[in-house]
Amino acid sequence: MITLKAEWEIEKMRRAGALTAQARDYVAALVRPGVTTRELDDAARRFIEERGGTPSFLGYEGFPASICASVNSVVVHGIPDGQVLRDGDIVSLDLGVIVDGYHGDTATTVAVGEVPPDMRALLAATRQALLAGVAQAVPGNHLSDISHAVEEVGERAGFSIVVDFVGHGIGREMHEDPQVPNYGPPGRGIQLRRGMVLAIEPMINMGGPDVRIRDDGWTVETIDGRPSAHFEHTVAVGAPPDVLTAP
Repeated sequence: MITLKAEWEIEKMRRAGALTAQARDYVAALVRPGVTTRELDDAARRFIEERGGTPSFLGYEGFPASICASVNSVVVHGIPDGQVLRDGDIVSLDLGVIVDGYHGDTATTVAVGEVPPDMRALLAATRQALLAGVAQAVPGNHLSDISHAVEEVGERAGFSIVVDFVGHGIGREMHEDPQVPNYGPPGRGIQLRRGMVLAIEPMINMGGPDVRIRDDGWTVETIDGRPSAHFEHTVAVGAPPDVLTAP
């Protein structure tokens, strides 16, 4: 069931979103050749907890870390470990924060040192797909208007949309109704209303759209081994849309 948020709840989510965005940008600035994904996770946890927040991901259904760190062909849900980032990699950083009982959720994909032009194009297209989806989060539109906008940007750039994983509603729980796919025709699904808060998160592959989950039960990777990018904002439906995890 979709729960509309009152204005006071959105203000609480704004505080959660602000800390989430700050943590995202802090960790992204630490990315460089030679750093490990575990070091990024440790830094994120300290940053969040020192500012009074709680990492949403830590312990969520058994997830063992405060962020997801997904390198190169890992699409989402990469578990931070001792992997050393190297020049030419890309790493997706996905994290959530709880403040006063409400969640913020965000992701960005960062180039490690110098990356090839096709990887820069993948990052640019996925970022633009997120912005295109966010722009459709206005009252009166339909849910699939967001989905279609994401798909149109990604495919126009020559990339593939991941269909097995989607965005979601968010509030007191990290994952609430509705699901927000990144593909589909416009004008379908529920009509968007003020009080809806959505985590919009394009996942776009350089190669084909097919993915699989590794034996750890978490890590999602492309089947063809080609790179993937992931960007995400928490957005309150409005005119204009209210991006709660803006920088």
